[in-house]
This record gives sequence, C-alpha cells and structure tokens, in this order.
Amino acid sequence: MRITAKVDYAVRAAVELGRAAPNEPVKGEHIASSQGIPLKFLENILVQLRSAGIVRSQRGADGGYWLARPAASVTVADLIRAVEGPLAAVRGMQPQALDYDESARALQRVWVCLRANLRSVLEHVTVADLAAGELPPAVDVLADDPDAWAAR
Repeated sequence: MRITAKVDYAVRAAVELGRAAPNEPVKGEHIASSQGIPLKFLENILVQLRSAGIVRSQRGADGGYWLARPAASVTVADLIRAVEGPLAAVRGMQPQALDYDESARALQRVWVCLRANLRSVLEHVTVADLAAGELPPAVDVLADDPDAWAAR
C-alpha cells in the first residue's frame, strides 16, 4: 500500500487536533507549522475532513478547527477514506465487485484479504491512540516483528 502525502498530512493534522482541548479551535497556521505541512495543502485537506464530518471549523479571530467527534472514535481508516477514498480499490472498484475469469478468480480473494488486513490495523488505531503515542496491543505487536521493519 502506498501512503500518500495527503494521507500522512491528514493523519498528522487530526492528531494535532486530537491533542487540543475538546471543541477548542486550533488555527490552521498552528497545525501547519507544528507538523511541517504546507498551509495551502493543509487547508484543502481540512476541507475534505470537514466534508466527511471528521473536523468542524469556525471563521474569525477566535476560529480554527477541531475534531467533530471524540478522538477515540476517529480511526486512521476514517481519515484515509475522507481524503483518498476506499482503503483497497482495484482499478477504482471495490474488490467484491470485481469479476475475473477462471484463471484469475483467486485474485479477487487476495484483494479482499488485503482489504481485511488493512482494516484490521487502520480501523483499530484512533486519533486518541496516536495523540497518546500508543497503539492498541493487537496492532503494536505487529510492529514488534523484526520482519515488519525489513525494506522490501
């Protein structure tokens, strides 16, 4: 799976908002500078997160952005879907919608399994986990495997 800059920035921005007091607006400029994200790029991402119902915003001197729901209920999967779409699409289609001929029929199951494995991590790691610097134990154990760190 390729993680785009947009996804990386969306997660980092959400973590920054997750570290703030609930319903306390955080300026886009603060998020951009603290996370090293280009402001214009960040503003576009925040618009997408707002459209997805993950972020709320308010204009004005006291304005800014904040999470629309508790950080513990916003997953990394939610953020990816908000800015990039489905976790695993094949040629823009959901894996279960694919129709392969007999010689490639098993490939559909590979794509479905890939999506299931992505979900097993991304749907269980929340903004609150990341803001606290911790991962759920079932996910954290995966990072303990030295093979997970091997560049291939």
